[in-house]
Amino acid sequence: MSESPRGPGAAPQTPDIPVEIVDNLGRGRYELWRVDSDGGRTFIGFVGYRLQETGVVELQHTVISERFSRQGFARLLVTNLLDRLRERGERIVPTCTYVQSYLERFPHYQDLVAQGE
Repeated sequence: MSESPRGPGAAPQTPDIPVEIVDNLGRGRYELWRVDSDGGRTFIGFVGYRLQETGVVELQHTVISERFSRQGFARLLVTNLLDRLRERGERIVPTCTYVQSYLERFPHYQDLVAQGE
């Protein structure tokens, strides 16, 4: 996927397919699933996380399955995850290098970074 022509801070462009993000508490990760036309789901990838305290989530690493790499799915996952966390009033600690670089490219998400990070 290419960078948005609207410049830095513009909404990121993402693949246009039906997806679902699942908070897998038991594994400490937000999972991205493609919703298939037959109603099934295909695993795409995840962002690993750890709850540091109430309302603060450390985003540790982003992993996308080889089959879906270089197609914009990491961006899709992080964009949707950050939007979800913002809606819930939560803050992040971005230790994942992908999330760190994402925040540099899309600074309108910087307000989600917990104080002191």
